[in-house]
Amino acid sequence: MTVLEQGQIQIHTENIFPIIKKAVYSGHEVFLRELVSNAVDAISKRRMAAMAGDCSEGPEGLVSIRIDREAKTLTISDNGIGMSADEVKRYINQVAFSSAEDFLEKYKREDDAIIGHFGLGFYSSFMVAERVELISLSASPGAEAVRWSCDGSPNFSLETGERAEPGTDVILHLQEEELEYIEPARIRSLITTYCDFLPVEVQLEGETVNKREAPWRKSPRDLSDDDYIALYRYLYPFQGDPLLWVHLNTDYPYTLQGILYFPRITGRADWEKGEIRLYCNQVFVSDSIKEVVPRYLLPLRGVIDSPDIPLNVSRSALQTDRRVRSIGGFVAKKVGDRLKELHRDEPARYAEIWEGIAPFIKIGAMEDEKFADQVAELILFGTTAAAAEPDPVAVGEKAYTTLTGYRSRLESSEEQRILYCTDEAAQAGPLALWQGQGAEVLLADTLIDAQFIPWLEDRHGELKFQRVDAELDASIQEQESSLSDADGTDSSEKLRELFKGALANDKVTIQVQALKGENTPAALILLPEQMRRLNDIGALMEQRLPGLPDHHVLVVNRRHPLVAGLQKLSSGAVLTGVGTSSPSQQLAQELSCHIYELARLAVGGLEPNQLAGFQQRSADLMGRLMEWGL
Repeated sequence: MTVLEQGQIQIHTENIFPIIKKAVYSGHEVFLRELVSNAVDAISKRRMAAMAGDCSEGPEGLVSIRIDREAKTLTISDNGIGMSADEVKRYINQVAFSSAEDFLEKYKREDDAIIGHFGLGFYSSFMVAERVELISLSASPGAEAVRWSCDGSPNFSLETGERAEPGTDVILHLQEEELEYIEPARIRSLITTYCDFLPVEVQLEGETVNKREAPWRKSPRDLSDDDYIALYRYLYPFQGDPLLWVHLNTDYPYTLQGILYFPRITGRADWEKGEIRLYCNQVFVSDSIKEVVPRYLLPLRGVIDSPDIPLNVSRSALQTDRRVRSIGGFVAKKVGDRLKELHRDEPARYAEIWEGIAPFIKIGAMEDEKFADQVAELILFGTTAAAAEPDPVAVGEKAYTTLTGYRSRLESSEEQRILYCTDEAAQAGPLALWQGQGAEVLLADTLIDAQFIPWLEDRHGELKFQRVDAELDASIQEQESSLSDADGTDSSEKLRELFKGALANDKVTIQVQALKGENTPAALILLPEQMRRLNDIGALMEQRLPGLPDHHVLVVNRRHPLVAGLQKLSSGAVLTGVGTSSPSQQLAQELSCHIYELARLAVGGLEPNQLAGFQQRSADLMGRLMEWGL
């Protein structure tokens, strides 16, 4: 064996030489990604050089990985372009140079086929190996094989080697603490993670491991719905099928392909970490890409593949710059375009998946003005109106409408007021009153709507959003006059005084009204809109459920039989002495408190620790009423 050269590797500080600074890489396992990427890179180079007539074409590209347990070695082989002694000196010893840049300068076409920089990525092997050998034969005519060896220090040897066919073998003599990488299951897992979609066959001990085909690199015309769903199931097993997908493809001003999916979120979405996988020319780089896509799209799933996203030297951490922000804007626009297309072409399908995609759209609209402009007419609400063509859209027993559709059905005198309901059970009383008068009510019953409604109001300055339990319209109240007693006191005023005295709570404003409808409650609680919103914001900041604000309005319905009976009971009460009250007066006060508690119960205003007392008081009250009846 002829020794061609011995010496020291030329290290430049700007290279951040991983032998010295192992912390450059976020994890040791990425060495396999780097070496396989370099192997695929070499195969691509040979193909392009062969097209230019500079070397033989050779067989179909293949990356082979072999394990030798006894020798404690891991070998990554390729049948790519290989290297001559001079190229090894330049591309391996002189770390400051990058073969990819030099190669691209010579072969201008198909530059997106170049994955890595043979040089710095190669040195990641020293994170797991105590010694690395490289045996290479250039595909150039008349080339001789060379063998390079280094023990992780700047010292190396370069000799003549033995290799029958063009290509390169990288032999890693593993460190004792890194022997996990001679386990086939471990290597197989790394190939699946990092190299699954590389276009070149990757074999482990003669068995092909990677899928090779990357669907996002194809034209959408060549993919069926089943193809998209199959990729999603492969990437995210046991998570159901996606609601919707968006195919990304652009080559200007940057190259980017990908497929993004709206998942069926069953729990709380992670709006910070993200589920989208970032690839660089089909090599997996990272699943943390919060620098690339806007925050409101992070819970989407799928793949973004781009060689133009700037990475740090380890190719695992992103560097934020103007291009990254531009890519994020492009992704958001394409998502908005896809939503508009679905809403226009398949309104029923869009309405069917609305509940699943609504959080992304609402948060996105609030955080991104451009996205808000895109989706302004795509925001749906459940509605109490009956489905009709083309709006509202029916989905089973539900109906959905847009804000524009809702406003088109309002009377001219009402078109500035938007009625909405956040809880059909808790707001059943006032909701029934409004519906009884033919009013259409929007349903905004998700947590995010507490922020989204004020945002909409701010965006549409002319509109006033009013929850059904904020106040009652004159159309809901009977305009009948209230009778006066013999002493000239208005009966409604006496009822108000009765409840005020029984509750003894100045924070509760009591109103007595005659409410329309056959099944109207004896009393209901109203929450003035702005006061309730302040309460909701406070609860959100304190991370608790809103609850019933201390200050609220109790509307007593004097048309209800229970209230009418209470009025008679109170009017017939006889004082038994100074500072005392008759049994009928006491009963009237207890009934007043009971009616108030029923109204609180209807809106979830009784805390769990208050329910036991309410039940006991209810039982005692019914017992006393039975005694009166008997």
